[in-house]
Amino acid sequence: MTGKQIVIVVDDDVDVRESLRALLESSDYAVRVYSTAKAFLAEKQPLDACVVVDIRMPEMDGLEMQEEMNRRGIEMAVVVMTGHGDVPLAVRAMKAGAIDFLEKPFEEATILTSVERALRLAGQRRDQSAEARAAQELLSLLTPREKNVLEQLVAGRSNKVAAYELGISPRTIEIHRARIMDKMQAGSLSDLVRISLAASRGNAPSNGLHA
Repeated sequence: MTGKQIVIVVDDDVDVRESLRALLESSDYAVRVYSTAKAFLAEKQPLDACVVVDIRMPEMDGLEMQEEMNRRGIEMAVVVMTGHGDVPLAVRAMKAGAIDFLEKPFEEATILTSVERALRLAGQRRDQSAEARAAQELLSLLTPREKNVLEQLVAGRSNKVAAYELGISPRTIEIHRARIMDKMQAGSLSDLVRISLAASRGNAPSNGLHA
């Protein structure tokens, strides 16, 4: 199973677990199954996996499991399964970061499409998170004054206007700009803007994954 994408199924119904296992394995996924949310949380899980969880389970339901994952900083792609009357709970789960919810009964193609989308979006989020962390590390190398100058540059202000705003000379702005470019490994102003925006995305609160 090396190299296969992993899908984790958490459901207290053994028939659902095993039918999903068979379907997903036949679609070339590596599958792990758990009968309870607590059993799932008790084990270390790969962050590149997708979790398909039933919203209604004893002891800890799917939404509570997802909220616990958020508290622990476990950023995994989550798809919730719900009965018709549980749609409001599923909506809450999506607001908490779930990628999708599936109303039972659902077609095989529906769950496969949802899992594929969840894994794709999770990969995009991981790439963005890695870029944000790298950008924040570069940003941390700047002095407070250099950060002020960077803000002016990213806002599109000329050296003259930036100098006026900060109460320093245009020549000093040029010196700071050169140092900023060097520290942030930027070859152009567009590089500076891209890195700065990536760092700010890393500081923004997460509202989950969206298409």
